[in-house]
Amino acid sequence: MNSTILALLIATAPAELPEETRQKAICEITESSQTGSLIFSQGDCLAVKAYTNSPYTHVATIIYDDNGKPMVYDSMNGPGVRKMTLEGYLAEQSPDEVQLFHPKRPFTKEEGNRYRDHLESELGRPYAVKHHITGKRSNGIHCSEYVTDALVEIDWLKVNCSPRVSPASLVEGITTHSVYNTGRTIELPVILEPIPAPEGRCSRLWLETKTCTVAYCEKLSGWIFCR
Repeated sequence: MNSTILALLIATAPAELPEETRQKAICEITESSQTGSLIFSQGDCLAVKAYTNSPYTHVATIIYDDNGKPMVYDSMNGPGVRKMTLEGYLAEQSPDEVQLFHPKRPFTKEEGNRYRDHLESELGRPYAVKHHITGKRSNGIHCSEYVTDALVEIDWLKVNCSPRVSPASLVEGITTHSVYNTGRTIELPVILEPIPAPEGRCSRLWLETKTCTVAYCEKLSGWIFCR
């Protein structure tokens, strides 16, 4: 691509997703989800995809707080077990494609409270995934183990070994036993930041090299380190 055209495209890129696009994704999930709904991501992590033979690489769950606001709970490589707003979670997951699954019936008040209490009790716990192979518990916890434990806590699932559960096997379990219904798949487009158009040939070459290198490193990190 001509470097002048590339620079122009970068310079005119929007600072964020158009508000209507951002709000559409949030509204689609908010309107269709409930406490206990699951968000499965189809990210770039080749290690998980190869090991599980599945496109799903991550899972999070939704809890509606006392004000009716959807909060997302998950365990992520780096921050560990955390809670964040739905809007913040979707912004962090972009670009990606997420698949929704919803409980076959609404949780009872008691189930919802127990589910939330279990998720809250694990906040701050570090992330770990190596013990997925051994099946033994560790100080850390991975995403599907975290969600599975919460569902076991309210007797919605029975599993022999939560650490061995992957996003793919969790999908298989909740659908095979008809405890969850398959929801919509929602695409989360990339969020671009504006970059000033460089002046001069050397500046353009430097920007192109920097942009290409950063994009490659981010992609490689997603493939290998599941970030």
